[in-house]
Amino acid sequence: MAHKKNKPPTNSRRSFLKKGAIASSIFIVPRYVLGGPGYLAPSDRLNLAAIGAGGKGSSDIFNASVNGREKVTALCDVDFMGSAKKSVENFPKAKLYADYREMLDKEKGIDAVTISTPDHVHGPAAAYAMERGIHVYVQKPMTHNIREARILTQMARDHKIVSQMGNQGGSNPLLGMVQKWIDNDAIGAVSKVQVWTNRPVWPQGSAMQAPDPSLKPDSLDWNLWLGPAPERPYTPNLHPFSWRGWWDYGTGALGDVGCHLIDIPFRTLGLKYPTDAECSIGSVYSQMWNADYHPEGCPASSFITLHFGATEKTKRPIEMTWSDGGIRPSHPDIIPANNDIGGPGSYNGVLIIGEKGIISTNINDSSPLTPKLYLNDGTTEFGPETETNEEPEYGHQRKWVDACKAGFNSDEHKALTSSFDYAGPMTETVLMGNLAIRSYLLRKEDSKGNMDFFARKKLLWDGENMRITNLEEANQFVGRTYRDGWKV
Repeated sequence: MAHKKNKPPTNSRRSFLKKGAIASSIFIVPRYVLGGPGYLAPSDRLNLAAIGAGGKGSSDIFNASVNGREKVTALCDVDFMGSAKKSVENFPKAKLYADYREMLDKEKGIDAVTISTPDHVHGPAAAYAMERGIHVYVQKPMTHNIREARILTQMARDHKIVSQMGNQGGSNPLLGMVQKWIDNDAIGAVSKVQVWTNRPVWPQGSAMQAPDPSLKPDSLDWNLWLGPAPERPYTPNLHPFSWRGWWDYGTGALGDVGCHLIDIPFRTLGLKYPTDAECSIGSVYSQMWNADYHPEGCPASSFITLHFGATEKTKRPIEMTWSDGGIRPSHPDIIPANNDIGGPGSYNGVLIIGEKGIISTNINDSSPLTPKLYLNDGTTEFGPETETNEEPEYGHQRKWVDACKAGFNSDEHKALTSSFDYAGPMTETVLMGNLAIRSYLLRKEDSKGNMDFFARKKLLWDGENMRITNLEEANQFVGRTYRDGWKV
């Protein structure tokens, strides 16, 4: 669906929830009279739905229901015989749909929806919901490409949508410890950030398996699974998880954990759009002298460099590096050699490097953040090795639900850690790494019949206008093409 600035419904149940208490105050009956302490009248419950009810979607919609406090009225999934069965068991009264467009058009009472599909459907599904005035919780990465992130960010403002991206670590209270160190100038002016991961932990960097329609499960609606992606016969080992390594559907290691890892420095340092992006990727040789070439998929490993202008918190320009495929930075001298950097085993992590010391943290999903401060003078300060969480995923989904009930621009809405006003620019930064990777793989035949990889250069980014300024061919990766019926 194309983005249209339609006026959201004014007499819907969503508006009634926000206005009813004011308009009808003389008829309010205290909740303890109706049903005891903590009782919620039916009119106070949100009607929730899920687009993608299996895998991460099952926990997203369950956590959003807040142990039954809210009502789950509908579930959408392309295969209810897979892991989505758990959601059906949890919400046996919910209506079931295969196509989210049909669900959102028929179920007029839906107030808010969780979207936990493969990456390529995030943008189209969220846009379709927001055009109908429905609040959205969208798994990370917020979108499949930069253009979609920019559009959805503006749509949330235009349609007065309460939004949240599913990088639940953004609600981790221990991030306040990292923020305090930055705000108190503990490590001095920051000049460099290093981010790394052991992802991909799924098959990636080789040729895609050949289609074989005879292997398609009877319960899977393959056409709806493809959604906006090009038509392709059923291909084994894409659904339900290994789609991550293919550009038509996924966003690779960056899309999987970049919104958890890059979120930490982006948030605490107050970063904005990067000014440029540069990359290199690991080569795989199945035969002598000729590197394998699979531009339809993500590489087995990559190294990305992004630069950012100075902010109030950094005091100087920042260089951020990202490495995946198990490649990690060198061990800093001020961190004892036997200590992990980042998280346990140094598999994933962030190093924020300043003139007076280093902040080290783990991946910020639901893993212990383990914030550690190392100063050049030998001073250290460590956060806890384990975390005691009072509710699942730091209450990330529950806080979004509370904000939906309080309304757009409410205090609860403003307190969300990953509403699209924040998550949009941060997601764009993550996806800039993928734009650099895909450009790195561009090639054309030269006059001698050799392949020229002409785009292996630093790409200069005009963030405000959303364009690479020194290589026009790279701009094809800012967005994507869509099948009819799925456009954003």
